Amino acid sequence: MMWKHTAKKGFLVFLLVILAVIPFVEPDEPLFVKASEEITQDDFPEDAPLEDKLSAILSDELLDGAVTGVSIKHAESGDMLFSQNPDTRLHPASNMKLLTAVSALETLGKNYRFTTEVLTDGRQRGKVLHGDLYLKGKGDPTLLKEDFDQFAKDLKEEGIHKIKGDLIGDDTWYDDVRLSQDLNWSDEPFYTGAQISALTLSPNNDYDAGTVIVEVTPSNKARGKAEVRVTPETDYVTIDNKTEMVSEDEEKDISIEREHGTNTIIVEGTMPVGGSNSRSWVSVWEPTGYALDVFKTSLEDEGIRFIGKSRETFAKTPDDAKLLTSKQSMPLEKLLIPFMKLSNNGHGEVLTKEMGKFVHDEGSWEEGLEVMEDVITGLGVNEDTILLRDGSGMSHKNMIPSKDLAQLLYEAQNKEWFDAFQYSLPVAGEPDRIVGGTLRYRMTSEPAKGNVIAKTGSLTGVSTLSGYVTTSDDEPLIFSIMINNYLGSSGDIRDIEDEIATTLAKHEF
Repeated sequence: MMWKHTAKKGFLVFLLVILAVIPFVEPDEPLFVKASEEITQDDFPEDAPLEDKLSAILSDELLDGAVTGVSIKHAESGDMLFSQNPDTRLHPASNMKLLTAVSALETLGKNYRFTTEVLTDGRQRGKVLHGDLYLKGKGDPTLLKEDFDQFAKDLKEEGIHKIKGDLIGDDTWYDDVRLSQDLNWSDEPFYTGAQISALTLSPNNDYDAGTVIVEVTPSNKARGKAEVRVTPETDYVTIDNKTEMVSEDEEKDISIEREHGTNTIIVEGTMPVGGSNSRSWVSVWEPTGYALDVFKTSLEDEGIRFIGKSRETFAKTPDDAKLLTSKQSMPLEKLLIPFMKLSNNGHGEVLTKEMGKFVHDEGSWEEGLEVMEDVITGLGVNEDTILLRDGSGMSHKNMIPSKDLAQLLYEAQNKEWFDAFQYSLPVAGEPDRIVGGTLRYRMTSEPAKGNVIAKTGSLTGVSTLSGYVTTSDDEPLIFSIMINNYLGSSGDIRDIEDEIATTLAKHEF
């Protein structure tokens, strides 16, 4: 019965090992940790290796079934300090805007400005302009109603009171493809999927070009309909008000959505007396016509009217047309603030087309994406590992590994425009939306607050965060976190991203 003797001997050895370990265990600490208990970086001492802390966070069961790519680099040496699936191609969501911003800065320059022009092919006789008036767009996504008002004032100061001709919108600076190739039709009515035109208009200084703001306010009586207002005022869209006023103790439930393929905006639901306003940015169908309609209103408000059989139409401005007035946009480095801080999708697509126009004289997604690929591969991104489909990140077909995003952020530091690029990124925990941007409500405590500077990204099943952070012992780091195929709540997945970034901020090497 040799096996009995061997078993007894083994059991005695096991007891001796246990007795040897027990004295070194704190009396209020359990000897064994259940496998089901979550282990986080807080379970490690401060001097634990970074790899152990991050591996513990990434072992969270919330990530089961998801695909996570993480790359952490030292910002000065470029050494990879930690990685998980760094070569796996993943969807970047709005981290795609990092590629677009870098490419635009490198291609166009931080001082680049868009131009909008008002021209004519006619002649002025007295107070009458005999000929057509052209509003020529060259991609500016920051045009406001007040800019059109100024154009009208400029014409009035030139002595023009009447126009015997047509009002013509010229959007030929870009092609006539309005939506990127992978945009879901269900996204198109909303500001996140607004159509792209070289001649467009924004309702306020968030600069969501190609949209109107629809605001629903309560009336004073618990009957009839709520009041609906559109900014800027325009007849280009039609409001179908199906709302119902209810008593103040009833629930507010308001829906605002444009009917697909039309400019009919359906507003429906219940609004209680004394209830809070509801407001939504709604994209328009065909933004060139929208801009032209608002410009005509500006002309009429200034007392300039059309005479004869005038009409509103679209055409290319003749080469010999005379310039009457114009406006330049803010420089690119300032445009990057709403683009990156507020994650403005339209700006990403406009910049993509503008790069195509600038380099290849064709304002299209195809040519713009070719420019972007050339720029980022020149900054260390492997062209064999990426797929670029748009400039905003709305496409679920964009692909890039976290290693390449981290490399792009590393190489960007050596460019003369880097300060403008870094300044455009959201800053964790900073409540001012033009500083904190999409990170203003995240990581609101030190050492992450004001320290983590990064671009967020979110699509269905996708969450990303990539940027810069400094450790507690002043070591500058670059990180890229990409999580795909996740089916839980977006809040939970962002908590994991924030925990990783906060761990980097706390870490000492």
